[in-house]
Amino acid sequence: MYPAELVAPMKGELVEAGFEDLTTVEQVDELVQNTEDTLFVVINSVCGCAARNARPAARLAVHHSSKKPAKLATVFAGFDRDATNQVRKYTLPYPPSSPSMALFKNGELVHFVERHQIEGHSAEAIARNLMQAFEENC
Repeated sequence: MYPAELVAPMKGELVEAGFEDLTTVEQVDELVQNTEDTLFVVINSVCGCAARNARPAARLAVHHSSKKPAKLATVFAGFDRDATNQVRKYTLPYPPSSPSMALFKNGELVHFVERHQIEGHSAEAIARNLMQAFEENC
């Protein structure tokens, strides 16, 4: 497990942008099961593609999209393990990957961005992908 002092600034990037930091299984279940609209969840991580691509893309998409998810949340892989594993149950059949991003509508997964769609892609390209998903589902 990563030390809290290492993870805190990386969590802060999304929390400061309006994402709720989910740290327990109960928080994940409550949000996924009881959001009657759209929920966007970022599975955050310490890797370089999370810093360079995923977190900036999530912030860009939320900030620039004309349609936005009703709720924003994040879990941190390798730190909030139980919460992360619970989100991953909701993103099946996709294999676990971090970073990754999920858009739920009424508790159902409607869009998923896997690590291989993040790594090596620009934050702007990923944000465009997310904004299209927001336009279609939010």
